[in-house]
Amino acid sequence: MENNNDKGHFQRKMQTRHVVMLSLGGVIGTGLFLSSGYTIQQAGPLGTILSYLIGAIVVYLVMLCLGELSVHMPETGAFHSYAAKYIGPATGYTVAWLYWLTWTVALGSEFTAAGLLMQRWFPSVNVWIWSALFALMIFLFNALTVKFFAESEFWFSSVKVVTIVIFIIIGGAAMFGIIPMADAEPAPFLSNITASGWFPHGATAILMTMLAVNFAFSGTELIGIAAGETENPEKTIPKAIHTTLWRLVIFFIGTIVILSALLPMSDASVLESPFVAVMERVGVPYAADIMNFVILTAILSAANSGLYASSRMLWSLADKRTISPWFAKLTKSGVPLNALLISMVGGALALLSSIIAPGTVYITLVSISGLAVVAVWMSISASQYMFRRQYIREGNAVKDLVYRTPLYPVVPIVSFILCLASCIGIAFDPTQRIALYCGVPFIAVCYAAYYLTERVNKKRGQVHDASTTD
Repeated sequence: MENNNDKGHFQRKMQTRHVVMLSLGGVIGTGLFLSSGYTIQQAGPLGTILSYLIGAIVVYLVMLCLGELSVHMPETGAFHSYAAKYIGPATGYTVAWLYWLTWTVALGSEFTAAGLLMQRWFPSVNVWIWSALFALMIFLFNALTVKFFAESEFWFSSVKVVTIVIFIIIGGAAMFGIIPMADAEPAPFLSNITASGWFPHGATAILMTMLAVNFAFSGTELIGIAAGETENPEKTIPKAIHTTLWRLVIFFIGTIVILSALLPMSDASVLESPFVAVMERVGVPYAADIMNFVILTAILSAANSGLYASSRMLWSLADKRTISPWFAKLTKSGVPLNALLISMVGGALALLSSIIAPGTVYITLVSISGLAVVAVWMSISASQYMFRRQYIREGNAVKDLVYRTPLYPVVPIVSFILCLASCIGIAFDPTQRIALYCGVPFIAVCYAAYYLTERVNKKRGQVHDASTTD
């Protein structure tokens, strides 16, 4: 849906390379570079590899559902609109707020992580000063034009994609003794992967870590959000979905195998990036500093994508008249500046909470974001299921769809069930259970807010109608 208001309108400036890198930019951030250490610690190396494989399958199935919807109806803030149309307006409203929460909370954790990484080089400078500087930079990237944002995201993402490929090559060589380890350690081969047993904390640990894994994969759905600002969406979107997915599987699974092989399970940590620890173990000169810079780039790239996503979701809510039209105003260059400002404030509040309680807040933020994104994925699967049923009921032929979700209705049903299973899993993890305590009431509040505002709007409408007939 294009919004032509008194100031400007969205511009279809994004090409396939921009959309692919936007999606990778949203995905490859703290989830892979920092949270992967937590996952290895919780589920063990083999359990982590299995968790990421299951996560990749879930993401692939959800993206197959999103592909059909976003090609048939390319809209900015897409899946909120699909949920509103095919599940119900209250669900669409809730999905939009959940997704906005996902990215604004993620913004806080990305800026905190970026500030923490700078302490390696500037230990005397406060973390929050760096966080504020990075926040300002990301805001400016988003506040100019969508073309400028897409181009900055392309180069941000390119740095980390190249690094991950080099990391997998160097790590693989060290793992099999082609490159000698530092301190003359023998090549570990696969010994670290099996050292603690197949599943040191039991098979349930895999279910418990699925939420952290889903958080790591969150961002792939940005392809759907960007559909309204993409050139030739019917060609660009399917290509971006397939390109993104196979790259993600190679990057994530390859990286986790290397990390698990070169890092004993007891050394995995949330505070220090497992990437830095591995590079120091391999003994590559200045590797830790190089990795620190790359991880910083990755985190800022994820924040860049996140601010884009959250601002478009607010715009979409305003466009559907469920919140103030003030949020729908666009600049002449097609940027929803008001929505951008409010999303940035949300990120700043998340950042403040991480300064007040840095020891526990990081995993809590990851958990809440993870729960919210899984709920959004469930809405995508359900929307596609309902859309296809309605499409056929209206007498349309499935062969007329430009992009079709394969194996319907198996794909949407299985993806919905797998997402639901990861939500159930966090009930067994005391450190992540807070996501349920916060997430479920938040969902309830969203539904209540929708029905309350609808009632108020109806009353206003009746009063307005009465005054015009007098």
